Amino acid sequence: MFVSAIAFEPGTPKVQQIVEAFSQAIENGEWAPGSKLPSVRELTQTLGVSKFTLNEALDRLRGRNLLTSSQGRGHFVAVDTARPASVTWVDLLPQDLLSVLRRPLVTASGELRPGSGHLPEDWLNGEAIRQAMRSVVRAPSLRIAGLGTPAGFLPLRQALQQKLHAEGLSVPVEHIITTPNTVQGLDMLMRLLARPGDTVLLDAPCYFNFHANLALHGVKVVTIERRPDGFDFAALEHLLAEHRPSLYLTTSVLHNPTGHSFSPSQAFRLLQLTQQYHCHIVEDDLYGDLHPNPPPRLAALAGLGQVTYLSGFSKILSANSRVSYVVAAPQLAANLTNMKLMSGGVTSELLEQIVYRMLSEGSYAKHRKRMVQRLIESAGRVEQWLKRCGCELPMPYEGGMFIWARLPPGVNGELLAQEALKHSMVLAPGALFGYDPAHLNSMRFNVAHSDEAQLQRVFEALLLNAVRTP
Repeated sequence: MFVSAIAFEPGTPKVQQIVEAFSQAIENGEWAPGSKLPSVRELTQTLGVSKFTLNEALDRLRGRNLLTSSQGRGHFVAVDTARPASVTWVDLLPQDLLSVLRRPLVTASGELRPGSGHLPEDWLNGEAIRQAMRSVVRAPSLRIAGLGTPAGFLPLRQALQQKLHAEGLSVPVEHIITTPNTVQGLDMLMRLLARPGDTVLLDAPCYFNFHANLALHGVKVVTIERRPDGFDFAALEHLLAEHRPSLYLTTSVLHNPTGHSFSPSQAFRLLQLTQQYHCHIVEDDLYGDLHPNPPPRLAALAGLGQVTYLSGFSKILSANSRVSYVVAAPQLAANLTNMKLMSGGVTSELLEQIVYRMLSEGSYAKHRKRMVQRLIESAGRVEQWLKRCGCELPMPYEGGMFIWARLPPGVNGELLAQEALKHSMVLAPGALFGYDPAHLNSMRFNVAHSDEAQLQRVFEALLLNAVRTP
């Protein structure tokens, strides 16, 4: 069998491109059923990829029943690759436009993805992760049997304690509890801190999963507009007095989607008001490590009696190997640990040890520094082309992944995103991040994914052809 080289396209994982090329060759009949593929060594040389990349692609093709393999004999094209005629595939997920847009924002996709919530795979330090993974797997400290520690892998929590201390938040290690990811950490916190019917305060706009998660808990949501100057603090005080929210869920550094960070003066006034009206803050700090010079976190300014802190590594390390953590007051930390144990939410010690190695051996700090600088460089170029397209940028760029833009007058972001899907482009219109009509002409851009000439050309063409309202 002859396997030709693949002209790999930048921006799409090579594993995915290999799978698509091999699948097409099999389904088009170019490779006969039962025929044997060249050896792994020959394929890696022909394709110019690592053995790890090739084996991952072959695993996916076996999972699709397009290939079979035999120990010592190699890989073969499956004899019968057709699906049974009686099988009908049904998409059970919601099919409205906003639901359709959310899915590719949080899953891997080969499309143009200026609306993505993650860094491109080729920006991530995959080799450092693999190296840490290999070291952990070989180490005798990895327990193959049994569950992890309910509060989390102790050396990781000690490393997090040091990291937090450098950021101005000094806490005992017992106050640090690991969680599988930040969304599950938030979900567990809401089960402990809120009851159905309680009022919870959110920013407008805010990360769309906040609205979705809070709806599951049956709480009432009120919102306050996030502005370059923080808030209209008179409006915030009126809202706190009228609605008496028990919780305020926010991102203080590099807010998603606007990229705004609270200045020390804004944070001080916010903490004054929320303390006055007995409103506890849950601070989601998933993006703070991407800020070149981050201001103090709310938890560092006010302490854990007023602020519960939530963070993780899915944005900088890997969305597929995520570890997160909560820093909470003693009783809340104890309750969270018990909930993890009782609900089966104990985190993977394998992943915890991988993150621990990257923190303790310095590879995380080096990778973070590179990402911060690279994002700043890309952001300058992205800001320029957005302005050339007629977009306004109400929030000054401080760092991080996101730029929040107002589209040219009369352009509806939701309709533009719907049209973009026809061109294999996934946008993040303002309607995803809240229900305020003022956000209909806004859009979130991922700096790393938007710094591409092809993407700019497609977006400019979409704007030229967009239907504009008066």
